[in-house]
Amino acid sequence: MRNLRQPRVRAPKLTGRSWINTAVDKDGVAGEPDLSGRIVLLDFWTFCCANCLHVLDELREIEAEFAGVLVVVGVHSPKFVHEADHDALVAACERYDVRHPVLDDPELSTWKAFAVRAWPTLSVIDPEGYVVAQMSGEGHAHGLRTLLRELVAEHEAKGTLRRGDSPYVPPQPEPTALRFPGKVIALPGGTYLVSDTAHHSVVELDADGESVLRRFGSGERGLLDGKAQEARFSEPQGLCLLDQDTVLVADSVNHALRAINLSTGEARTLAGTGHQWSQGSATSGPAREVDLSSPWDLVVVDGRVIIAMAGIHQVWVYDPAHETASVLAGTTNEGLVDGPLDEAWFSQPSGLTADANGNVWIADSESSALRRLDLSTGTVTTLVGQGLFDFGLRDGAAGQALLQHPLGVTALPDGSIAISDTYNGAIRRYDPATGQVSTLITGLREPSDAVLADGDLLVVESAAHRLTRVRVPDEALRVESAAYRTQRPATDLAPGELELSVVFEPPAGQKLDERYGPSTQLVVSASPPEFLRSGAGRDTPLRRTLVLNEALESGVLHVSVKAASCDEPPEGAEDDEEFFPACHVHQQDWGIPVRLAPGAPNRLPLILRGTEA
Repeated sequence: MRNLRQPRVRAPKLTGRSWINTAVDKDGVAGEPDLSGRIVLLDFWTFCCANCLHVLDELREIEAEFAGVLVVVGVHSPKFVHEADHDALVAACERYDVRHPVLDDPELSTWKAFAVRAWPTLSVIDPEGYVVAQMSGEGHAHGLRTLLRELVAEHEAKGTLRRGDSPYVPPQPEPTALRFPGKVIALPGGTYLVSDTAHHSVVELDADGESVLRRFGSGERGLLDGKAQEARFSEPQGLCLLDQDTVLVADSVNHALRAINLSTGEARTLAGTGHQWSQGSATSGPAREVDLSSPWDLVVVDGRVIIAMAGIHQVWVYDPAHETASVLAGTTNEGLVDGPLDEAWFSQPSGLTADANGNVWIADSESSALRRLDLSTGTVTTLVGQGLFDFGLRDGAAGQALLQHPLGVTALPDGSIAISDTYNGAIRRYDPATGQVSTLITGLREPSDAVLADGDLLVVESAAHRLTRVRVPDEALRVESAAYRTQRPATDLAPGELELSVVFEPPAGQKLDERYGPSTQLVVSASPPEFLRSGAGRDTPLRRTLVLNEALESGVLHVSVKAASCDEPPEGAEDDEEFFPACHVHQQDWGIPVRLAPGAPNRLPLILRGTEA
């Protein structure tokens, strides 16, 4: 195996608009932290991305373990227009409890300098200022620990490591009854239940939607069953009423489905192990034995609980009668693909509702789409949405209408669907009878859900930390249309044959896991599909020859890769029957904008883990 840290590449300067979570000067401006002599881990992220949020959770323990020698710096590289708003990023850093400096880089300056191609990506810089590793996707915590221990030992021996306190300076948020609430449901007695996400609890509000009646959860992040004041949640999101006395909670960061008894206040875990689902994990079985991944919303249909499994781009189902959990739809590939349940692709499904016909409507946030899952025919259909990188605010015929990262959907009495169009700050409506999309309400602060309240809508204004009652207008608003496409720098490639290679170097002490077959998988497709004349499909080698269609000027290559590695036995223990290696799955999806240019490179290297010389 080639030494992961062999190339010596000087780290580019970190440049962006401003800093967050660092010391401020006399004018109140946050300054650049002093990173000299420290090990620096750059986390390229965007706050819409569930996979990026998973990495934030992975890094919490690493930051604590290597406190004093490691500085994590979040480099925020926005996908959506709303995410380029500085105030929205400041709020997101608080929402997701980001406890390290963050560079606000709306122009992607540092992203380009480090040749990043996907969210999330990690780059490690040694105390002498050299890039020593780059990793894309999730699941790198084990390998990071190994690398960091090596760097600490090496640079302490050389005298180049500077220890010190973290440059992180926490914000001072104003106290509010709710903090970044996520979802809301109506209770039979006329009150409302809301997930108080950043307070790690669930709150019952009076009929006015404001007065707090009681709280479930201690407010401390964790996974603990028990009485209302003792139970712990971690960023709870979706809620649903299973029966008159039982509310279910999508406990997103705990990767669990919880239940609250409204009479006793007791909380218990129904599904999930507390560990995040990864490739190779079970996709069905006893609910308490199956891993989940960032469940985001819930809806009950015919006695079964449908789960928006945002973290792995799927829809699952929990069966209370048999206490089982299983995949209902989706492949774990991220994208906008319709068809049979087991072939459809989703993009971080985040909101669910059911209509009178038993159809499940889905706010598919990363593709800015409204989808319909028909349980009777077993198919998924897109009603609104163009794909992962096209979004905006446009009314009219659903086929050309645009949303921007919607998180919630609500079935209305007339059969239409209200859409919490989160990053547009609006409530939109899709009418199945006419196939038209209209705008009902604007000027909201990141609406993430809504519930009917005596003919009005009670909207979760997540970024305003409140529920807001709004009257549904008789006529739609006229809004100025806007269409956007995610502006990442296009990669110039030559038309014709292209050599695609994915770099994967197992961490020190690990090897590719080929005990049960090939340890790698590479899936390639394109938008539009005709952009690839050949080379699309699924195979095991991490190198492939593609042929790009010279008749087109541009397109997007979609590359999905998975690699499994396992721990090597200690020296002398190769034949030890009691040695059971831990295995690790590394995965990433890239969507790479490509511009065809004669004379451009005919080789495209992508880094899953390692360095490209």
